[in-house]
Amino acid sequence: MKSVFYVIIRTLLVIPAKLLFRVKVVGRKNEPKKKEGVYLVCGNHQTVLDPVFLCIALRRQQPHFMAKAELFRVPVIGTLVRWLGAYPVSRGKGDVGAIKHAIKLLENGRSIGLFPQGTRCAGKGPRECRAKNGAAMIAAHANATILPVHIKMKNYTWKFFRRVTVVIGEPIPFERFGYDKEATGEYARISAEVYGEICRLGDTVK
Repeated sequence: MKSVFYVIIRTLLVIPAKLLFRVKVVGRKNEPKKKEGVYLVCGNHQTVLDPVFLCIALRRQQPHFMAKAELFRVPVIGTLVRWLGAYPVSRGKGDVGAIKHAIKLLENGRSIGLFPQGTRCAGKGPRECRAKNGAAMIAAHANATILPVHIKMKNYTWKFFRRVTVVIGEPIPFERFGYDKEATGEYARISAEVYGEICRLGDTVK
């Protein structure tokens, strides 16, 4: 489900993004069709523009992203990000409200965009970073399919006219992780598996 405002903004961004960042999408066929239900798209997060690159790459559904709470207090920008479907999270506080909101969105038929790293790891490659437990926690409670995506660019630093390749992996039904709610460390294990797949996708392109 996509809002009219999101469709308009995305349409306006597609051509400039392709010209300025030479965005190339690999594995577009892997994005689930609308009839296949919603998903939790998980990608690596190295630059401030990563949410834009994901939205450009994904055509069929609107991913609703967590965004730092500070953005929503900025005049105009706060209104825009909310209209685009983002919702606030208080970083470093284990924001239970944001987690519950993400689960509710999935249950209500809306896809979610999430970066398992929890925050942007500027100046580092994805394998130098670690995943937090949020992605697995949300997926477990909503029984959500996970769509792994890798955003790749030289040195993982954006520059105008530098190629950005977005690799969309195959959707992973949550059942495939063999989640055992009685076992300890399951969120950490599943998040690590998801993040490992995200990193692996980056190895498939030069």
